[in-house]
Amino acid sequence: MNPTASTSPTAMASAPRAPSAPADYLLPVLGARQALARGWLWLAMAALVLSGVFSILLVAARTPGVNAVLPGVDFFRTALVVHVDLSVLVWFFAVAGMLWSLDVRKRAEDWGWVALGVAAAGAAMMALAPFLDPGVPVMANYVPVIESRWFLGGLAVFGLACTMLVAQALSAPPRLAALDGAAALRFGLYAAAVTAAVAAGAFVWSVAAVPSTLDGKTYWEILFWGGGHALQFTWTLLMLVAWLWLAQAVGARVPLSARVTLLLFAIATVGVFVTPYAYLAHDVLSVEHRELHTWGMRVGGGLAILPVALAVAVALARQPRGGVDAPARPLRAALLASMALFAAGGLIGLAIDGSNVKIPAHYHGSIVGVTLALMGVVYHLLPRLGYAAPRGRLAVSQPYLYGVGQLMHIGGLMWSGGYGVQRKVAGAEQVLRSPGEIFGMGLMGAGGAVAIAGGLLFVVVVARAMRHRGDR
Repeated sequence: MNPTASTSPTAMASAPRAPSAPADYLLPVLGARQALARGWLWLAMAALVLSGVFSILLVAARTPGVNAVLPGVDFFRTALVVHVDLSVLVWFFAVAGMLWSLDVRKRAEDWGWVALGVAAAGAAMMALAPFLDPGVPVMANYVPVIESRWFLGGLAVFGLACTMLVAQALSAPPRLAALDGAAALRFGLYAAAVTAAVAAGAFVWSVAAVPSTLDGKTYWEILFWGGGHALQFTWTLLMLVAWLWLAQAVGARVPLSARVTLLLFAIATVGVFVTPYAYLAHDVLSVEHRELHTWGMRVGGGLAILPVALAVAVALARQPRGGVDAPARPLRAALLASMALFAAGGLIGLAIDGSNVKIPAHYHGSIVGVTLALMGVVYHLLPRLGYAAPRGRLAVSQPYLYGVGQLMHIGGLMWSGGYGVQRKVAGAEQVLRSPGEIFGMGLMGAGGAVAIAGGLLFVVVVARAMRHRGDR
C-alpha cells in the first residue's frame, strides 16, 4: 500500500505547509454537486457512444452497395463531420461541465441544469442532421460543419449552452486566501472558463465581421479560426489541471508549490488575450490576423506546459516500483499515455513544412493528449460521483491501447507528410505513388482502427463502473 495515495484529502488539506513546499493537488467532491456533475458525465459518454456509431458509418460509407442507400451526396464526409464534433467539441465541453460543476455556487446550480438540457438538445440535433436534413459537409478547421438547417441550428443551440455553462463557471471565482493545491487547481479550472469566454466572444465577433458572400469552405474556415485557437487554451488548461490531479491521485508528489502552479496557469491564460487584439489590429480576412492567433497559441501555452510536464514526469519517476495501488493503476496509465501523446504532437509540430498531413498528425497528437487526460479524470471521479471505481486489466489496458493506436495513427501521418501527402483528401484523391507513401497511410489506418478499439473500451469500462452504483 502506498502511504501517499492512501492519505485522505481532508487530512492532507488540514496539515500546514510552507508556501514553497510541494502542494497536494486534490479537489474534494461535495455531495451536493454530484447530481449536476453526473449529468454532464452522462452527456460526455453519450457523445462518445454516438461518435463511435458514426465511426462505423464511416466504414459503411466506403462499402460498395451500402453507400448507395445512405442519405446525402457525400455521406463519408458528413459522418466524419458529426464524428469529429461529437468526439471533440461535445465531449470536451461536457467533461469541462462536469469539472466546473464540482465547485458551482448553489444559486447557479439551476442555471447549470438548464445549460445541460440545452447542450443535450443541440448535440442531438447535430447527430440527427445527416438523416433529417442532409447538407453539404465542410471540413473546416476546429469546427467542421454540415450546411443544413438542422446541423447549423444544433450547433448554434449547443454554442448557446456552452456560453451558459461558461457563465456559470465564471460566477464562482476561486478563493485564494488559503493558497494550497486545491485552490491552485480551482484557479486553473477558472482560467479555463476565462479562455472559453474569450473564445465565445471571438466566435460572435467573427459572425459579425466575416463576409457572408465568401464561398462556403472559406467562410467557415475564417469564422472558426479565432475562436478555435482560443479554445485550445481552454483544453490545455484542463489538461494541466488533470495532469496534476492524476499525479497526486496515484501517489506521486509533484515538486511544485501552489504559488508556482498558479503562476504557470496565469501564464497559460495570458496568451489568449492575443485573440481580441488580433480582431482589433487586423481585418479578419488578412494573413496577419490568422498568424497572430497561431503565434499566441504556440507561445502562450508552451511556456506553461513544459514546466508542469517536467514536474509531473519527475514525480512519476520518483515513485517506487510497485508503489501504485490497484485502483490508481488506470489513472497512472491514462496520465502516462496523455503525456506521451501530447509530447509527440508537440514534436511533430516543430517539423511541419507546408500543407501536408504532418499538420493533422500534430493536431491529433495534441488533442488526443487532452482526451486521455480527461479520460483519466473521469476514471478518478467515478467513485466520487457514486459509481464503482474502474479496476482490472481492461481499465489499465484501455489508455495504453488508445494511446498506442493514436501513436501509430500520427506516426503514419508524419511519415506520409515527409512524402508530401496532402491533408484533407481521401481515397483515390490522395494519389499515393511510392511504397513509402502507401506504408505511411497504411500505418495511419491501422493505428486508427486500434485507437477506435481503445475508445470503445473506455466506454465499456465506464459503463461497467456506472452499472455498479455505490459499489466502491
